Amino acid sequence: MAEKISKEEVEYLAKLARVGLTDAEITKYQKDLGDILGYVEKLNEVDTDGVGPMAQGIKAKNVMREDKIEKIEGAPAELLECAPEKEDGFIKVQSIFD
Repeated sequence: MAEKISKEEVEYLAKLARVGLTDAEITKYQKDLGDILGYVEKLNEVDTDGVGPMAQGIKAKNVMREDKIEKIEGAPAELLECAPEKEDGFIKVQSIFD
């Protein structure tokens, strides 16, 4: 059975999300959100004693390569010459902060 959610709660959630809803949409979301809450309540009934937390559902392996220091061909000054903008011996990039 779906848990009841009030019209005011749906309107409050819509306000938080900055979403305008019509009366028909509010009624629809009352039912939909109530169904979701009812399903979550049903999940709370599952016995999880002895089940440890998990970070992922599959046995994924880290596919990233190991960091290795590699010698770069060319002197630093030569590499700096390739940069579109430079300042005081460094590559100049656009600031990401104001």
